[in-house]
Amino acid sequence: MASSADAPDAIEDPIAYFLDDQRYHGKSERTLEAYERVLREFEAFVRERFDAESVSTVGRRECMAWVHSLRDRFASSTIATYASYLNRFYEYMTQVGAFEENPMVLVMEELSESIDTNPTRRDISVPEMREFVGSVSHPLERAAVVTLLKTGMRVGELCNLDLRDCHLAVPELDLEWTPRVQLERRPASLFVSSEPARGQTINGEKRTASNKRERETVIPVDDELRRVLLEWLAIRPDPLSPADPLFLDTGDGWGERLEPADVQYIVEKHARERGWYRTGGGATENVTPHYFRHFFTTHLRDRTGDRGIVKYLRGDVADDVIDTYTHDWGDRVRSVYERHIYSLH
Repeated sequence: MASSADAPDAIEDPIAYFLDDQRYHGKSERTLEAYERVLREFEAFVRERFDAESVSTVGRRECMAWVHSLRDRFASSTIATYASYLNRFYEYMTQVGAFEENPMVLVMEELSESIDTNPTRRDISVPEMREFVGSVSHPLERAAVVTLLKTGMRVGELCNLDLRDCHLAVPELDLEWTPRVQLERRPASLFVSSEPARGQTINGEKRTASNKRERETVIPVDDELRRVLLEWLAIRPDPLSPADPLFLDTGDGWGERLEPADVQYIVEKHARERGWYRTGGGATENVTPHYFRHFFTTHLRDRTGDRGIVKYLRGDVADDVIDTYTHDWGDRVRSVYERHIYSLH
């Protein structure tokens, strides 16, 4: 049980208290910003609608009213996410003894029955995606988008790529580097490590994004992806980091490693232009970098009929998958991938 200093009336700003604790637990600033935005909106709502003095005094009905107020503005998946933030806040404050109970418990049970938390995503065909890629003209933006679409990697994994993670013949350019030892006998390929984690120093640079895969993966680079990467490497700035990142900022952070937020902005910008992104649209409607992973999985699985190879390329954990495809990478993975990967040009 918490001390008397942790009693509700001793905490002037419960939301700030919660955010500070989450920061100490290692939550990223981006996560904290998302929590604060939602929690402050909830706080303003209950003060205006119910004249509540503090979020520590509200009950189930106030929470239900706030969730209901979101329905006209957001997709069901977004509402579920926001509700989970509020539930986490109340759950934590109850656990530390600052609040007496969590008013979101019953609300979350009701939401689980009415909201699809694993929504069906927008269905985009390969020809439609090809048109989308054709509208992206900047070499950096095009390279980032095509790499995501043709590899299925996560946005953090894309940003964590260093030049050494790429084994690529570029005789057209006056550019040489030494690929990782894992790529020595695997030409035309990308290496996605399981090593990088936020706050950890890898290859001489402290990372701000994590790779979420449990196993390292080698992904083939077909001729189409090679051409796009070549166009980017031809104009790539000199890196500021000793890690020599593959993707570098060409804007205000010239020469710095591209961040996930930068990629999110790039994809959102082009998706909005095509009508594939709307504020509050949620996962059922909006095209995001994560959508590209879904697109890769769906279309390559349907084309190959081989779930194992798709799982390997995604970096999904399964010992049988890893054992089979790691030992037979050069023949089976590359041949199946090159036969079936879709064209985006």
